[in-house]
Amino acid sequence: MAFARTLADGQQCRIRVYEIATGADIIVHTSDTILYEAPNWTADDQLILNGDGLLWSLPADGSGNPELITLDGVPELNNDHVLAPDGKPDGKPIGQTVFLSANDGHIYEASLRGGPGRRITHEPGRMHFLHGVSPDGTTLAYVSIENEQWHTGTLRTISVDGTQDSPLTTGAGPDDGPEYDPAGDWIYFNTERFSSESEPGHAQIARIRPDGTGLEQLTTDDHVNWFPHLSPDGRHAVYLSFPPGTTGHPADLPVRLRLVNNDDWQDAATIVELDGGQGTINVNSWSPDGTRFAYIDYPTR
Repeated sequence: MAFARTLADGQQCRIRVYEIATGADIIVHTSDTILYEAPNWTADDQLILNGDGLLWSLPADGSGNPELITLDGVPELNNDHVLAPDGKPDGKPIGQTVFLSANDGHIYEASLRGGPGRRITHEPGRMHFLHGVSPDGTTLAYVSIENEQWHTGTLRTISVDGTQDSPLTTGAGPDDGPEYDPAGDWIYFNTERFSSESEPGHAQIARIRPDGTGLEQLTTDDHVNWFPHLSPDGRHAVYLSFPPGTTGHPADLPVRLRLVNNDDWQDAATIVELDGGQGTINVNSWSPDGTRFAYIDYPTR
């Protein structure tokens, strides 16, 4: 059974690049046929996306069209994929490793050059949704869904060799989108742990130490906030903000991208308003120099 999202009649997928210093917002590719999602940004200025359950690369300047990265032994993908950091200490080419979540509920490792993939997770009855890789490339942070109980997602970490699978959060959640900061001191994520019974689904941004201590709420507004992504230099963060009352992170809503400067989460500024949500910015999409980020909107013509 295929789970990949598709465009609705009359809908477009627009891959965009936003420049922090100038506010320039450039469309680098438009598709009327494939619904692309969740860009990453490589060291050699390629955007890595999923679409139709497959992995694609696109020049970040829009100078070419998306090209398929052919993977062997990897099931249909969802939109959670994260690049290994440069200098990954395992002898593999720098900037060529990607970790992927597939629709079979497991995490895989593969090369951006294509070829065979390697399955990392094996725990039965657990769905694994990857979002973060530690700065030293040795540990993954993922969302754990036990026995398809979607409302109970918690965070776990696992070594890239599939060992040392450990809980990061426990109890009431759900939690999602765990991502390491550039120094590896914190894991940023969105959570409903601070919601009241009268506000189900009211996710806010938080952070926690990699050892599971120091939980701290960062946003406190009436919007539903998801997927915090820190720039490589740690100076900025961008996150997705849904309208008040939104449950989960659905597609095709009027949403905002909000920018945080110098860790001042209480003064985040709305920099983009768009039609999107699911697929717009599920994973870190900052350029390596921290001056730009990529995102996707899905307008209806």
